[in-house]
Amino acid sequence: MFQDKKLVCFDLDGTLIDSVGIWNQVDAALIDELSNRKVDLHEIQQQRDLQLTAMRHRPDPYLEYCGFLKEQYGFEPAKEEVKNRRYTISRHFLDDIVELKPRADLLIQALKQQQISLALTTTTSLFNVQRYQDNNRNINSKISFDEDFALILTRENVQNIKPHPEVYLNVLQAFNLRPEECLIIEDSLVGVEAANHADIEVVAIYDQHSAHEIDLIKAKANYFVEDFAELLSFLP
Repeated sequence: MFQDKKLVCFDLDGTLIDSVGIWNQVDAALIDELSNRKVDLHEIQQQRDLQLTAMRHRPDPYLEYCGFLKEQYGFEPAKEEVKNRRYTISRHFLDDIVELKPRADLLIQALKQQQISLALTTTTSLFNVQRYQDNNRNINSKISFDEDFALILTRENVQNIKPHPEVYLNVLQAFNLRPEECLIIEDSLVGVEAANHADIEVVAIYDQHSAHEIDLIKAKANYFVEDFAELLSFLP
């Protein structure tokens, strides 16, 4: 799996950090606040996944997602204000609730000791990454995004979000590497598909919030592991 690899790329949400469910809670709180409606968390995730995939070619898919919420639930504020309110609600979760996946820090340090470069390749915003780094002790006490990763690519660095391969093609160009010299770690179907489209080997790691797509994920990934402890066992 890691043999002859010069670079390992990590997705963030659902892969390195346990955050996908947090965004379900954020959106539930947003919908409750602006429409006084209670919505099932599973339904929220499904509709967010569908909308972000459908809007992936737009300049700001998350703004369009907030526009969808406005129409779906009858919010009064403009979609720009809805997006701002969403991030305001998210701050408590980003700062205090989100945690690093168990043993993820050990894999990061082990790869660095083997002189393998690391990149963070995420659809989330730079604002979120910086907030985790600056404010979240659950994360910044174990890893440093700035020090541990040679390159960080966020939503702002691409025109097209996953499953489009742009972020991974940009990584190959930045490091001047061939696809076979790189390995990607992802948790979601769209992430695995982005790796496939870039012709880069991908390890899918289990996340409960991607369990509804687990069969497709396993079929499209080169490898599948349950957790970082299992992934560590593949290191030479």
